[in-house]
Amino acid sequence: MKISEQYNLKGKVAIITGAGDGIGRASALKLAQAGATVVCSDLDLEKAQETVVMVKELGAEGLAVKCNVTVEEDMKALVDETVKQFGKVNILVNNAGGGGGGKEKLEELTLDYITFIYKLNVFSVFTLMKLCAPHMRKDGYGSIINISSMASNMVSHNMSVYGSSKAAINQLTKYAAYDLGPEIRVNAIGPGAIKTRALGTVLTPEIEQKMLAKTPIKRLGEAEDIADAVLYFASPASSWTSGQVIFVNGGGTQELD
Repeated sequence: MKISEQYNLKGKVAIITGAGDGIGRASALKLAQAGATVVCSDLDLEKAQETVVMVKELGAEGLAVKCNVTVEEDMKALVDETVKQFGKVNILVNNAGGGGGGKEKLEELTLDYITFIYKLNVFSVFTLMKLCAPHMRKDGYGSIINISSMASNMVSHNMSVYGSSKAAINQLTKYAAYDLGPEIRVNAIGPGAIKTRALGTVLTPEIEQKMLAKTPIKRLGEAEDIADAVLYFASPASSWTSGQVIFVNGGGTQELD
């Protein structure tokens, strides 16, 4: 297969959650460049619409849908609207998530907080995979990409809920690959520290140097670094790759401790 064919997503329809900014937006633009139709979902509809404008500037079709991934009805509406508009779903990027940030002191955690983080990071992944799988099977092409985290495979202070929820995504990815094959491939990406808007609010030169102390590739990640991995998993280039978790983290860990 030619390289141009390996990364050709023309005729494919992708859903990306958390597509209003950061990794989600970068992934939407990367898949659009490969020819995919991209449904950009976000809690902030205006941000999702901004991403769709960029998608269309690249010559691809796009649709913005407001979706709270902790609400089952919203996720069902997202998939239903995608199928209504474009007839199918081929690619799902479970990117929306949150928590952590060194703020999860074990003695102060509440069950409400723990439940919310798991609804956001894990239950939403279960639900959207379940909703999209029948459409992927019907079309004969499916790729699910779950955005995990480097925190799933390391230890740090005050991140027990976030880190364990992302670890759950890793194992869920492996089991789902068994359950959903052969038509559907399921893989995960564990980003390291990415220079998103959120990180930018706290990043100083001193903090950055400390984060790079155990990073062989001496820079922090960019959203596009993760989008490149999303493109690989979404495209025919990864047709024999499933159940895998790839850490895109500069070869190390960006720790502050």
